[in-house]
Amino acid sequence: MIIDGHSLAFRAFYALPVDSFQTQTGQHTNAIHGFIAMLINLLGNEKPDSLAVAFDISRHSFRTEEYPEYKGTRGETPVEFKGQIPLLQEALHAMGITTIEKENYEADDVLATLATQGAEAGYRVLVVSGDRDTIQLVDDRITLLYPSKQGVSELTRYDGAKVMERYGVRPEQYPEIAALVGETSDNLPGVPRVGEKTAVKWINQFGSLEEILRRQDEIGGKVGESLREHAHLAERNRRLNRLVRDVELDVTVDELKLGQTDMDAVAEVFARLEFRTLLQRVAKLSGTEVSHDPAQPAAPLAPERPEAKHLIDEELGDWLAKNPSPAVLIREGLAGLEVGIATETASVRFDWIVGGLDYGQFEAWLASDSPKVFFDAKAQLELAQRAGAAVGGIAGDLLLAAWLLRPATAEKNIADAVLRFLGEEVPEGDPNQLVPDEENTADAAALAWYIVRAHAVAVSRFESRTGEIYTDIELPLVPVLAALETRGVEIDLPLLEAHQAELKDRVAELQQRAFDAIGREVNLSSPKQLQEVLFEQLDMPKTRKTKSGYTTDAAALADLQQKNPHPFLDALLSHREANKMRQMVETLIKAVDDGGRIHTTLVQTGSSTGRLSSTDPNLQNIPVRSEEGRRIREAFIHAPEFDTLMTADYSQIEMRIMADLSQDEGLIEAFNAGEDLHRFVGSRIFGVEPADVTNEMRSKVKAMSYGLAYGLSAFGLSKQLGISAAEAKQLMMDYFERFGGVRDYLRSVVEQAKRDNFTETIFGRRRPFPDLASPNRILRENAERAALNAPIQGSAADIIKIAMIAVERRMRAAGLQSRMLLQIHDELMFEVSAGEWDELEAIVREEMAGAANLAVPLEVQVGHGANWNAAAH
Repeated sequence: MIIDGHSLAFRAFYALPVDSFQTQTGQHTNAIHGFIAMLINLLGNEKPDSLAVAFDISRHSFRTEEYPEYKGTRGETPVEFKGQIPLLQEALHAMGITTIEKENYEADDVLATLATQGAEAGYRVLVVSGDRDTIQLVDDRITLLYPSKQGVSELTRYDGAKVMERYGVRPEQYPEIAALVGETSDNLPGVPRVGEKTAVKWINQFGSLEEILRRQDEIGGKVGESLREHAHLAERNRRLNRLVRDVELDVTVDELKLGQTDMDAVAEVFARLEFRTLLQRVAKLSGTEVSHDPAQPAAPLAPERPEAKHLIDEELGDWLAKNPSPAVLIREGLAGLEVGIATETASVRFDWIVGGLDYGQFEAWLASDSPKVFFDAKAQLELAQRAGAAVGGIAGDLLLAAWLLRPATAEKNIADAVLRFLGEEVPEGDPNQLVPDEENTADAAALAWYIVRAHAVAVSRFESRTGEIYTDIELPLVPVLAALETRGVEIDLPLLEAHQAELKDRVAELQQRAFDAIGREVNLSSPKQLQEVLFEQLDMPKTRKTKSGYTTDAAALADLQQKNPHPFLDALLSHREANKMRQMVETLIKAVDDGGRIHTTLVQTGSSTGRLSSTDPNLQNIPVRSEEGRRIREAFIHAPEFDTLMTADYSQIEMRIMADLSQDEGLIEAFNAGEDLHRFVGSRIFGVEPADVTNEMRSKVKAMSYGLAYGLSAFGLSKQLGISAAEAKQLMMDYFERFGGVRDYLRSVVEQAKRDNFTETIFGRRRPFPDLASPNRILRENAERAALNAPIQGSAADIIKIAMIAVERRMRAAGLQSRMLLQIHDELMFEVSAGEWDELEAIVREEMAGAANLAVPLEVQVGHGANWNAAAH
């Protein structure tokens, strides 16, 4: 078997998502992973005696010497692909596989030479390549395996009969078709007017390209004229697409025998590439075992799983007393709840009916502060609570630990986390079987055993203060979030339904107005139809070019409307906004439960910065400044047994964190003096007294102050404020001249991130930024902008979480009946019981203001009202 390395690696690169295959150091590995996965399948299916992989050294070869434009149309190699080929070759060498390169030749020529030598030596030869030039090699002893368009997982087997079926010619005749038609991917133009059907007809009629060219005068019509005029192209193409079968190589076919795989060498390379599943597959294929996980040399990779015991009552209580800090898995089973509890050396499994006579000691232990490890503790806590049981002592959560280590790609399930930290595959059985295969499917005890071991590995990888973030913020937050989700928030359903009806009418009215403006009906959601209306019928200036024409996104249309106002655009933009609000209201209505409340899910691992996200439904995207958004918020009310709603949020928290991190004397002075920040900054920039700062000045300063923390450029500021780029640039220069600490901080934070490959919040939360070292300018600049704001946004996330934990703890300690309901960005919402306002307000203000010790005070704004909008402040 001989494989075209570059051809298959490129196909693997485009078949697998780049972002899903990246090591913690930032090295992309999707091409390597896809190639080796394909190779393992080939080795298992074909069982070759000998194997080599040929690679191109460069695009230069004897072909480019004759025709410099050869393959000249191929674009730049993607930056994410660069660097993967040497690593792939290193992995192949570790697997005992020969790789071959030859100066001045292409990999296809190496394949042709080895295939010819192998066939002459009596081998049955398999050529694996995605280059159609290799079709010419096919004969009675040589078969081509050609990958499908989907990637490298499906290979079409081309023998002589298959080539004839597909192309209508014998394999050796295929390059003569290609010579006539041309090959776009190689930048070899063919004879104009000659397509594949014509070329095949001629080959079958005359027998060969040589004969076609000798008898070209016999071919009539326009196509004959074209052939006679461009015959030299076909001759050149045939010279270039003929593969060399006698390249002088440093190895012979007999030296390509597959030997024993050195699994220690494979394990070392795969550890750097973070390939866990592939390591096990290579070991299985070679009939050997991986003695250890190279990332942790002292620990066996796959110890024997303990047999689960079935214990109840006192025996179970004794077992729990003797096995501290186990992992617990609670899930729905066939009979009540299935429970698995495990340490690294022992496990228990049972079916649990809450309140049953046999599990009193377990329920007491579960509710106690005895330390326990989970995967997604919040989900299991809520499951137990719905069944009537309490959960306490959450001392570990594999899901959270994994996320803290790699916040950009949180694991979705136990199997993924186990694969990442242990390099082991969790037995999952056949999902299509109605009755689970117990022997090959992990039960709750087995899963708990995997969790406790993977969790130990994960926390051992914590660096700096990550462990403090884990134990002091994320784990204590779990029961708080579970309580918020369980409580939900009361909804005025009739009000929402009335609003929905109004929006439905509004959408229809705006749609008709849009139709009237152009004199016909179109699909306002169809980019293609909108392009036709805007750029053909209305002849408006073109927007940004995209693959499907010209963009019709909201920003582009808003810019178009500003510069080229038209009634159609006005109606279209209003229609989009009204339709968006209608869909939002419909989603909220569907989410209201039988008790009249909405229970959103607060996702702890939903962002890279540490901020919570809200889903099912998303309550963080309800506009606060628009009239429609405020009307939606009016439907969020308190339950009848409560007196009012309270909202509390931080005032300008990101700018206060900026002041602390930058230590800028001007910003600190403004906040400590309790002045209006933007008027204070405006007075410094524009050289006037704070009282003389106009609203326009203040707006400019506010946009710039927040924009700088997000990497806003002078061009971006000019567009946002509707001023010239020169004025925006001068505004920024004036700002930095008077607030030099901010300028120095913004410069230093990115430079420090480039050195560290991560940023840190005030509390030590880390966010990796591997793309800061990317040679791709766009990726690098995007990473720089994100790194600029990550410490600020992440610190704000830490602060609100610390406040939530402290407020909930004090409310419970005080025995208040009032309840915390929601966290939306920097805002908390409460239902307040009668007579508890003063005490609750004191607790909220004290704990929110005291959540961080900054160089400036944390100011908390509190409001109250019958609904969310009325409680705004």
